[in-house]
Amino acid sequence: MQSPVERKPGVYTYVAQWPVYSIAWSLRSDKNYRLAIGSFLEDYSNKVELVHFNPDTSDFTTDSRLFFDHPYAPTNLMFFPSPETSNPDLIATSGDYLRLWEIHEDRIQLKSLLNGNKTSEFNSAITSFDWAEVDTGRVATASVDTTCTVWDIEREAVDSQLVAHDKEVYDISWGGFNVFASVSGDGSVRVFDLRDKERSTIIYENPIQDSPLLRLEWNKFDSRFIATVGMDSNKVVIIDIRFPTTPLMELCKHKGSVNAISWSPRIGRHLCSVGDDSRALIWDVVGPNFRSDNGGEIEPEMWYGSTAEINHVRWSPVELQWIGIAFLNRLQLLKV
Repeated sequence: MQSPVERKPGVYTYVAQWPVYSIAWSLRSDKNYRLAIGSFLEDYSNKVELVHFNPDTSDFTTDSRLFFDHPYAPTNLMFFPSPETSNPDLIATSGDYLRLWEIHEDRIQLKSLLNGNKTSEFNSAITSFDWAEVDTGRVATASVDTTCTVWDIEREAVDSQLVAHDKEVYDISWGGFNVFASVSGDGSVRVFDLRDKERSTIIYENPIQDSPLLRLEWNKFDSRFIATVGMDSNKVVIIDIRFPTTPLMELCKHKGSVNAISWSPRIGRHLCSVGDDSRALIWDVVGPNFRSDNGGEIEPEMWYGSTAEINHVRWSPVELQWIGIAFLNRLQLLKV
């Protein structure tokens, strides 16, 4: 099997001044090939930097004015999830709080800091968040205090706060209007519908006793499918929400723990997973080997090897052939 490197000359590397953990792609139609990268430093003081890629020259450019200091390493980054240039140019970050930052031509400034705990200076750490594409005024956050919080970012206020998990919530993903899913240290995938806040539905539980689920991404193009990953697991579990509890398939070809997953946008049949085995694997989960009836394991369509453990992956929501991965102090763009 050939990796994308051999198949196409399509690997482009930006070397940052610090270890890179989180990545986001901009959706704005006037800011093509713009990414944000967040540092992973043990210190309180971390960084978020904007990086532009020029596919014609294969060059990366940065602007020393377009980066900002971030308290603690950002656990996630997302730009405003719309291509419309009439929207404000915003980026959200999570860590000790959810923050919104406004991007100007010559600076980035803090727009709002969202604190759900009004009774205390202390706020429980936010492990991840997802900005709703179908309702861009809403951001859902996952927290170590077992809650999922939906924010109305225009009012800068809590819309809903839901407690359903027994342990820390590690990841969260919108599946459509009013509907999102989360994964937790209790090993469950739960689906919430904001029209009925008293209930949530467990659609999958990790068969390994007392083993957390760490990563989750709902397929935005085909809402039947959710992908999730457990702690210290080399498997990506694909769930069809019409048939809960039993996985549709398990993708088992990583040789180390899977650290991140990303569905291809707008096509919805491909998934990229990255891990401690220094590999990015691209899977076709609704292609001809969609179900492996002969008991054989599903093979990835493509794979790419890096020089170190890969921390993060994000498929470009606009430039569909491009995937961004992070390892060491590098942002690498793969053209697949």
